[in-house]
Amino acid sequence: MYYPIIMAGGTGTRLWPLSRRHYPKQALKLVGDKTLMQQAVSRLEPDFPADQILVITRQEHVQPLSVQVPQLPQDNFIVEPEGRGTAPAIGLAAIHLIKRDPEAVMLVLTADHFIVDEAGFLQALKAAEEVARDGYLVTLGIKPTFASTGYGYIHQGEFLRRVESLPVYLANRFTEKPDPEEAEHLVNSGDYTWNSGMFVWRVDRIVEEFQRQMPDFYEQLQKIAAASDPTEYEQLLADIWPTVKKETIDYGVMEGAEKVAVIPIDIGWADVGSWASLVDVLPSDEQGNTVTGNHVGIDTKDTIIVGYGEKLVATIGLEGLVIVDTKDALLICTKEREQDVKTMVTLLEKLGRDDLL
Repeated sequence: MYYPIIMAGGTGTRLWPLSRRHYPKQALKLVGDKTLMQQAVSRLEPDFPADQILVITRQEHVQPLSVQVPQLPQDNFIVEPEGRGTAPAIGLAAIHLIKRDPEAVMLVLTADHFIVDEAGFLQALKAAEEVARDGYLVTLGIKPTFASTGYGYIHQGEFLRRVESLPVYLANRFTEKPDPEEAEHLVNSGDYTWNSGMFVWRVDRIVEEFQRQMPDFYEQLQKIAAASDPTEYEQLLADIWPTVKKETIDYGVMEGAEKVAVIPIDIGWADVGSWASLVDVLPSDEQGNTVTGNHVGIDTKDTIIVGYGEKLVATIGLEGLVIVDTKDALLICTKEREQDVKTMVTLLEKLGRDDLL
């Protein structure tokens, strides 16, 4: 069988002040009438029963997320004591899954993606599952629509075959977020896709790669997996997890992995990770403004406006800004500096403003 693992542990600091520690972006209705978490589960439901869908998240997120997707069994929520990066999160999910089904195929997805073509998405998962059965680590690559400097890129190598009418290639290398000139070159070459962060592999294969490439972490996982009962597991996890090295799955595994394949797909995908990303998933008005909430503007252009409740946000003579108004905080910044929202959260932490985090 194959099992979707939804990564839902991020706090969404780049979407502050709407996203908070105890109410993260996955729990927000940023696009449409469902939260990002609800969308992540609902797009899987045509092909997967609820008891096959697992979620890995932090303890403080279990309650708000489980309330939103009550169809998922509570035991399907895997809890990280604290965030240590995508590689450790995937490793923790893997040792849970391998106990459930040693021959399982693991679909690594995230709770902050927006996907238009959900049927195409499920078709791609079926294709990736078939390729993964042959021992490949499969990544879903997004066909670029512009020269983005915010995404990593995957170089398509040798053509392998077609599965579910989709082409499958060897993945030659992963390129981290490029500068504008390099991004233009990569897109124009036609040989690169965006790295979506969605992966499919046999659970035994990813554990094998952890053993080969991250041996210290592999040993830590084995100690946790050896727990004889839930009480011992919780104690081992609490003791070991803070000592786990922070690492991403791209750096920790994918860049040095053996037998990596990429399937290019075009499914209307966007990563809802920052305020600027809303421009990709929400309609804009004739002045280029992307608005949610109650707004009236005069000579306001190319601005993202997110309002809270019924409060009116009135703007005059503005251009190229991000304005997010919530009950207890107001964010105003230029679009060029919106990536620094995360830095603002760090500053608030230093100032002891936990009431705003």
